[in-house]
Amino acid sequence: MAGGAATTTTYTSTGTKNGQKYLFPFILVTSLFFMWGLAYGLLDVLNKHFQEALNIDKARSTLLQGAYFGAYFIMALPAGYFMKKYSYKSGIIFGLLLYAAGAALFYPSAHYANFDAFLVALFVLASGLAFLETAANPYVTVLGEPSKSEFRLNLSQCFNGLGSFLGPLIASRLFFGGEEGAAASGGGKDLSSVQLVYIVMAAVVLLIAFLFYRTRLPEITVEEDAVVAKGGSGKGLFAHRHFVWGVVAQFFYVAAQVGIGALFINYVVEYLPGATSAKGSVMFGVALGLFTIGRFVGTALMRKIAPNTLLAIYAAINIALCGLVMSGQGAASIYGLTITFFFMSIMFPTIFALAVKDLGQHTKEGSSYLIMSIVGGALVPYVMGLVAEHESTAISFVVPLVCFVVVFFYGWKGSKLK
Repeated sequence: MAGGAATTTTYTSTGTKNGQKYLFPFILVTSLFFMWGLAYGLLDVLNKHFQEALNIDKARSTLLQGAYFGAYFIMALPAGYFMKKYSYKSGIIFGLLLYAAGAALFYPSAHYANFDAFLVALFVLASGLAFLETAANPYVTVLGEPSKSEFRLNLSQCFNGLGSFLGPLIASRLFFGGEEGAAASGGGKDLSSVQLVYIVMAAVVLLIAFLFYRTRLPEITVEEDAVVAKGGSGKGLFAHRHFVWGVVAQFFYVAAQVGIGALFINYVVEYLPGATSAKGSVMFGVALGLFTIGRFVGTALMRKIAPNTLLAIYAAINIALCGLVMSGQGAASIYGLTITFFFMSIMFPTIFALAVKDLGQHTKEGSSYLIMSIVGGALVPYVMGLVAEHESTAISFVVPLVCFVVVFFYGWKGSKLK
């Protein structure tokens, strides 16, 4: 690693040397990936459901994304401090308890049909997810042979994609009745299905928390070796141009992904003749399925194409696709909207990896800022919702189009090291 004083961080585990005994802990940790994927998969469907059930406009419904991603922004650093003081296992259990508490709060929120109460419940739930995401990756890397850590992490991330894929499919059956005539029968305005889904989720999460409490997990220790790299300059974090642009690019990428997801079902219902919210929810599940497939395809392509080049190509394609979506050309625009998820698949990890490259001793601090930059998902979608209300849902996709322009610049030029 080039740069100033470089810090090499490795995670090691203590306890049994028998890899077979790590199987059950690995399954438990992988369940976390699935559960936060499921929570995200349900999130964007709630936008459309609450518009119908609580009679709120598109802009107000995007406050759900504000509460969700705002919790990540606020809780990322506290989660890290908590686990540093106690342990990763304690952080996971605490995160699961917050997750369960937030899910349980959906029941009274639905009973009183109070949108503000839903925002509080979602903030609590997402605060728990912030703890889980902070802890899960290092746990997966130590639960077995070090040489297979990348395989285990990729396998766990597949279940995250599976959860995101299943979320909208579950919602299409329960929130919207799964019938073409659900809206006519009033199925879209019934909040009892929301109560059912989130109470079941709370019960499952509490069960997982109990299993974590009862399961002996390997302790994780962090070993850091300060190494003076050749040619080091010793410059500060924000003197690294590629990092600063990386934070900007990550902010706008997350904004684009969350905004597209938030108004996806609205767009399908408005621009595809005969489409219902249930059908839109199913199509959103398909889009997330393409997102998962795209991760595997993108990883394979990076063996032949430089990551920054592939990032720029994918961003350029999504700029064109957003232009097609803005035109409102019926089925063609719907397909374009769905395919954007395939080309978004590699963006977050690629921007992250490019931004922290050669930061040396600043790598940890830089990573924290990149995690916090996901606040773009809390702020920008509201702007998109306002444009949708005052102009049209199609025109509102100019917002993610601009976001992808920023991502394209980062892949093309902003990510290059000086």
